[in-house]
Amino acid sequence: MQLGFVGLGKMGGNMVERLLGEKHKVVVFNRDEDKIHEYAGKGAAPSTSLQTLVQQLEGRKAIWLMVPSGEAVDQNIADLTPYLSKGDILIDGGNSYYKDTIRRAGSLKEKGIHLVDCGTSGGIWGLKVGYCLMIGGDDDAVKFLDPVFRTLAPPDGYLHCGKVGSGHLVKMIHNGIEYGMMQAYAEGFDILKASPYGLDLQKVAHLWNQGSVVRSWLLELAESALKKDPELKSLEPWVADSGEGRWTVFESIERNVPAPVLTLALQARFASREKNSFAHRLLAALRNEFGGHAVKPRQ
Repeated sequence: MQLGFVGLGKMGGNMVERLLGEKHKVVVFNRDEDKIHEYAGKGAAPSTSLQTLVQQLEGRKAIWLMVPSGEAVDQNIADLTPYLSKGDILIDGGNSYYKDTIRRAGSLKEKGIHLVDCGTSGGIWGLKVGYCLMIGGDDDAVKFLDPVFRTLAPPDGYLHCGKVGSGHLVKMIHNGIEYGMMQAYAEGFDILKASPYGLDLQKVAHLWNQGSVVRSWLLELAESALKKDPELKSLEPWVADSGEGRWTVFESIERNVPAPVLTLALQARFASREKNSFAHRLLAALRNEFGGHAVKPRQ
């Protein structure tokens, strides 16, 4: 089928390439013109603006947005809406907050335009193995897009979760769980590294993926990273969070559902960014004050 596609970053570009491989007609737009030319060279139809993108689509139009959450989504929707007609579909494949998705869908519904939210997982490996798709939206719009979902996902790799917002909610919790899993691996390997046995952590990671209950794709990635750089000396211990972990913790508070592991995993990321934490300095000072415990003077 034909599809407009806005956003050709690491995820978006690979998704377009996967669609082109299955002979879908994809019209692309990106703020960086070099990206447009790159994917035009791979078979996509280029567009010089959102207006020209829409003009190249025939019949019922479907446009996939793969842009950062927040203002970029709102702006692209506002810019596209004047060129769309009743029954047309916008797909937000990024990591938008599900409540923002519900708000956007309500505004678009007044104009007869559908919004489908599609939480997308797979990272840079999705081009080869496919993307796990968590979909929310009206039955009619989701059914219309089925050929696209079938191409992007591996077998059994996509699910219509429910009404609009449900896809982004499921993806949000998915990412919150990811925080907890990653933190558990990081802490476990840190303890192993501190042991007196001089363990080969890459080999341990490989071992655990052979039938162990903790085997996972994340553990495979840990093995890969440790193979490239066993001491991880090339990296700073600074871990970003892109929003979904925070939103998951907010949701747990709003729904009165305890989530201590996911909350602490998020807090650990905050702690990773403080090279000279005042809180840790105060802890050292308090131990010195009440017990005369040794402190290390700042150099």
